[in-house]
Amino acid sequence: MKKKPIKGEFLEVLLRSPQTIFSTKEVALLWGESNATVVSRRLNSYAQVGKLVRVRRALYAKDRNYNQWELATRIYTPAYISFETVLAAEGIVFQFYGNIFVASYLEREINADGQKISLVRMKDYVLSNIAGIIHKDGVAIATKERAFLDRLYVSKKYHFDNLPSLDWNKIFELLPIYRNKRLEKKVREYYQQLEK
Repeated sequence: MKKKPIKGEFLEVLLRSPQTIFSTKEVALLWGESNATVVSRRLNSYAQVGKLVRVRRALYAKDRNYNQWELATRIYTPAYISFETVLAAEGIVFQFYGNIFVASYLEREINADGQKISLVRMKDYVLSNIAGIIHKDGVAIATKERAFLDRLYVSKKYHFDNLPSLDWNKIFELLPIYRNKRLEKKVREYYQQLEK
């Protein structure tokens, strides 16, 4: 356990952190506090006086300018940003999606602080494999190639608008992660169409 901050420094410890979202468990580690009730009470009191923002049960933000992708990946962990969120940002699909799509160990649509988050269930061996996942500003994000494979892994058919911008060597390197013959066949079909 870390050394506990002295009284009056608890909030400063959070505000100095590069994170914008904190779970009560993370705060307990940062504060070196093993009593979960003490942590929850202190966080709630900071939220009540406007020094922190409670965005969801057991999740707090420094202020309203928090990173929404960070929130989406902190609700249920492990998780990473993928699917249409990455594909649209990278220009692989042109349609806008208001939801944040997250690879997770469960399937669920949730609303957190006004933001719709779509959790898409992935097998544990896929979810825990870090190949094709980058970490930026405290958020795990799939590369466009990994997001492409994630989408095909959970969808039998899907329309992509801009396949030439994908690095197909990376796609074929990542393909074994999924251990899925249907996916391998589908990826080869997309690749062959592109080669015509």
